[in-house]
Amino acid sequence: MSSATTFATAASAPRASSRTAASSRGTEPPSVSPRSAAAASGASSLRGSGRRRHRCPTRNNLDVRSRRMRIDGGGARSPETTRRLDAVIDPGAASTMDDDAATDARADSRAHEEEKVGVLLLNLGGPETLDDVQPFLYNLFADPDIIRLPPALRFLQSPLATILSNSRAPKSQEAYASIGGGSPLRRITDEQAAALKAALKSKGVGADVYVGMRYWKPFTEDAVDAIKADGVTTLVVLPLYPQFSISTSGSSLRLLEDIFSEDAQLQRDVAHTVIPSWYDRPGYVASMAKLIKKEIERPDSAFDSPDEPLIFFSAHGVPVSYVEQAGDPYKAEMEDCVARIVDELKRLGVRNEHVLAYQSRVGPVEWLKPYTDDTIRELGEKRGCKAMVAVPISFVSEHIETLEEIDMEYRELAEESGITKWGRVPALDTDPTFIADLADAVVDSLEGMKADVPSARAKKRSGSGVSSGSFDEGWLSSGDYDATDLPPVMPIGAGVDISDLGSVGDLLGVGFKPEPWKWGPLEFAMVTLSILLITILAMDPP
Repeated sequence: MSSATTFATAASAPRASSRTAASSRGTEPPSVSPRSAAAASGASSLRGSGRRRHRCPTRNNLDVRSRRMRIDGGGARSPETTRRLDAVIDPGAASTMDDDAATDARADSRAHEEEKVGVLLLNLGGPETLDDVQPFLYNLFADPDIIRLPPALRFLQSPLATILSNSRAPKSQEAYASIGGGSPLRRITDEQAAALKAALKSKGVGADVYVGMRYWKPFTEDAVDAIKADGVTTLVVLPLYPQFSISTSGSSLRLLEDIFSEDAQLQRDVAHTVIPSWYDRPGYVASMAKLIKKEIERPDSAFDSPDEPLIFFSAHGVPVSYVEQAGDPYKAEMEDCVARIVDELKRLGVRNEHVLAYQSRVGPVEWLKPYTDDTIRELGEKRGCKAMVAVPISFVSEHIETLEEIDMEYRELAEESGITKWGRVPALDTDPTFIADLADAVVDSLEGMKADVPSARAKKRSGSGVSSGSFDEGWLSSGDYDATDLPPVMPIGAGVDISDLGSVGDLLGVGFKPEPWKWGPLEFAMVTLSILLITILAMDPP
């Protein structure tokens, strides 16, 4: 969508982890052991014993961002963790405490000296050389949040990933060769991390910003290792996907939850919060509208006038089953995102016609519609559209799907369909408005974490009985707090007004219960055919 082993032997190349560029600190972390794609696939169920479960966001509960997020779990933060969290956001807050809290005030002061804030940027990752393409694809297809097999066929995840990565690698290598021989995603993400660190510093927040990629270097595990080595005590997790989806933010957060649930040091020492999605933040919406307006008004554009081109929002697609069965909020968030950007464009005086379509579908299953290629043909051949400006709406960095798929494939298709005037809005990359808004999101998250602290401290001092569970209910009043009871990674106080949203597992649709798997002639045939294909492919050629 974990533990260190080696790549599955079926893969043609090992997944060698790298710690380079895992942090914007400017230092080179030491290398770590290779990890298997099977371990990275996150196929194991969510861990964290004793944790209460929450409802999954379904189609009837997709507007989860309109209410307050809460933390829930099988334990509570220790007083020391809470004091450190309070100190980083408002070191002077201790002076407002009552006389009985003088000891806590002194502890706050000491904790502030040791406090270290980190921001973890999560992204997909991309092959940096042509030799990286096949192992990158293997890691991608080995993720059960990307290829969702029935439980009875999970043992085929790794062999299937081997087949798909080997079969698709040659074509993918051609695509990467056409944009310079590799993806620029890592370089751009590192630049975004450096820009975010500078923006936070300008807002009075000293923080190290780390980069963790899901399917290539620097891997999420490597970034977490760097976070631990640096002694980070307060962590904001920020996926670089504006809209939440099971297959993007969800997969990265599932892996991160597994890492936290297995690491006592992280649970004990790191207070954390997650920003699941941020497509509706004013700064992001404003920066997207600004780039669109700038592109259609460029003096050297292909358009006769700014109001001529149709604004074509192209988003990465997901299978329909993710939305209709697993409760993925991606489609609803994407449509809301486009509506907000269009409203902002109207405020700026831009009233061009617009459409939204979905690109990058693979395989025989139905994906979100309308499809980008079908829509381009429809607009050009049947509706007589002659001018179009493409907007990569779900991407914040230039990479293969903007530089090759949109700039080359879809532009060529548009010309073949009679669309003679073409433009493309650049990805946000390090746009100042965008980076400043990300910094504001981090600050909001830290403030949200702080807001959860005072009520819990007050209940502790008053001696009132509090049951274990959610932080807004208070923490255990026995006074015997165990820092190892910290719940695994969960979104808390993200400053984006979310409530009734439980663990990352619930965000990923784990609460969805598929129809029981029933064995029959078709199922036996599928398994037999799969084993036969794997056997044939594994044989040496004559």
